[in-house]
Amino acid sequence: MTGVDFSAAPQLAGLLAAILLYGVAAGFAAIFHRRRGALATVYPVCIAAAAMAAVADLAELIADTSTGFRLPLGLPIIGLYVRLDALSAFFGLIVNVGVLTAAIYGVGLDRNRDLTARVEPFFPAFAVAMNLVLLAGDAFGFLFSWELMSLTSWVLVVSRHKDADSRHAGHVYLVMAAIGTASLLFAFGGLAGAAGNYAFDAIRAAPPGPIVSGLVLAGTIFGAGSKAGIAPLHAWLPLAHPAAPSHVSALMSGVMTKVAIYGLIRIVFDLLGTPVWWWALPFLLLGAVTAVLGLLYAVLDGDLKRVLAYSTVENIGIIFVGLGLALAFKASGLAAAAAVAMAATLLHCLNHSWFKSLLFLGAGAVLHATGRRDFGGLGGLIHRMPVTAALWLVGAMSISALPPFNGFVSEWLLFQAVLAGPAFPEPVLRFMSPAVGAMLALAAALAAACFVRAFGIVYLGRPRSSAAAEAHETARPQQVAMALLAGLCLLGGLFGGVTVSAIQPLLQMLAGAPLPAAGTGPTPFSLIAFDAARSIYDAPTIALFLLISGTLTALLVHRISSRRTRLGPAWDCGFPEPSPLTQYSASSFSQPLRRVYGTTLFGASEIIDMPQPGDSRPARLTVRLQDYLWELLYAAPAAAVIGLSERLNTLQFLTIRRYLMLVFSALIVLLLIAAVWF
Repeated sequence: MTGVDFSAAPQLAGLLAAILLYGVAAGFAAIFHRRRGALATVYPVCIAAAAMAAVADLAELIADTSTGFRLPLGLPIIGLYVRLDALSAFFGLIVNVGVLTAAIYGVGLDRNRDLTARVEPFFPAFAVAMNLVLLAGDAFGFLFSWELMSLTSWVLVVSRHKDADSRHAGHVYLVMAAIGTASLLFAFGGLAGAAGNYAFDAIRAAPPGPIVSGLVLAGTIFGAGSKAGIAPLHAWLPLAHPAAPSHVSALMSGVMTKVAIYGLIRIVFDLLGTPVWWWALPFLLLGAVTAVLGLLYAVLDGDLKRVLAYSTVENIGIIFVGLGLALAFKASGLAAAAAVAMAATLLHCLNHSWFKSLLFLGAGAVLHATGRRDFGGLGGLIHRMPVTAALWLVGAMSISALPPFNGFVSEWLLFQAVLAGPAFPEPVLRFMSPAVGAMLALAAALAAACFVRAFGIVYLGRPRSSAAAEAHETARPQQVAMALLAGLCLLGGLFGGVTVSAIQPLLQMLAGAPLPAAGTGPTPFSLIAFDAARSIYDAPTIALFLLISGTLTALLVHRISSRRTRLGPAWDCGFPEPSPLTQYSASSFSQPLRRVYGTTLFGASEIIDMPQPGDSRPARLTVRLQDYLWELLYAAPAAAVIGLSERLNTLQFLTIRRYLMLVFSALIVLLLIAAVWF
């Protein structure tokens, strides 16, 4: 990659031009941040740049030219490598479609309430950083862009720095990002080896040995997994996503986590060499536990944006399971099953970026209209915000994996891969496959419960506060952004087979084989996992059946029912007062799950304060949850570090004689060590 002819690589040229346009928007906003007119141009420019970049990525994904070149920048002698291939283009499409919709949403934000000079300059800079990660062709460029992505997103998280929760979220996020980058630096050091050549082409030509490969795998899972949000490294997600502006939350949850998945795939499937079957074990274990744990957190929480953040943790767990299955099948020589698992993984990355961005943008519309995101202050918004409610329902059905929406397609493919588990030659994998499948089934059921609860509490029923009762529909550009994502969720579900056909070269690159029977179904839109006899999904046919059966059912019910309107008292559950307090709440909805799972996993306890007869005090129910992972892995080490630092703080108050004694003692200890060692 010493040079490039841009006339022969128009996709790379177009993508670099789009990145330059992003950079111009960021620089212009940073220089003229005191002028509202200058800041108002950021999102329109980002829309143009994102559209240009998305077209270039799509063209590269179809053409698969894999072009790159070397720049005289970066490390001395080594330089800086830039490369665009099918894998970069696929995730670039995720990134730039996400930026496009978030920028459209940003056009409709209230400039007096929602936008500040701390947001606009860093929004395009964040987009630049994510695109540069995907284009990096060497370790230096990858890590530099990765750290730039972390820093720009951190600035966006702490944009409301006067809020204590935002500062706390930014602190945790920055610490986790620094640890993750250090882990990736360790991993790339192992990949480069003694030769120290950090170019990806050189690493591919000389993969590390078995022991070093295991260490690199551990560093990669820790470094990229912490950015993706795999448990127990997910602690920053439920803090950072609620703190950031909603369109930034959509980018961080729907897009940035996929850049982390790209890093995992690039290292493990491209640079690390021929896989070994046991590499799949950490992916399967962490993925299955994360999928269930993330939804248990979500179904018990009472903050709308935090529920969506925990749901992202669950979906990252699903993606990890897909990666683990693809690794295991590839190492076992089962190329067809590896292609199915990898197709499920890539499709879920794409699908999650769409429906999670839609849900976060809808949550931002609710927050803007009501000023609240707690379930206890919402309700009845379907009457005040009908467009937002309808579009949010599409996202809720998509994330719950209901046909004919896109979430069903990727999860259906993943279960097809799970069902191929008995073909594993290794007994451990044969045992783990049904266990992982059972946990994924539990996660799917919890996802449905979670979003039935979220949609019902937020949009249905009576308003639980005056803010919800006085809410208003969101601005037109925000509706357009959500409608675009909702349309993608529907189209992605109806034409999943077309999407899989488009990524066949990518499956060949990563899994060693394309999807076995892609494009051989009875219709051009049929999706076949292995063969048409046992694993076929025809989304348009199913959608047509659902439409016809639903319409006929409604007509039949209307036909046989009485046309005379009858008036009667509504069922009040024994509470005749028409008060919002008598309807189902988020806490009461999740009470059965809290009592089944929360007592063990979260130490859930219920404290009931029931006044005696004659006492006019209201009865109160207090629910307490303990996050054992946070207390054990984060709070306890932090307390230990603070305690140690306070004890060592006395060193700065010693006399000069005591300082000399410490230096002398340290010298004696070092000499003793040297004498024993040598």
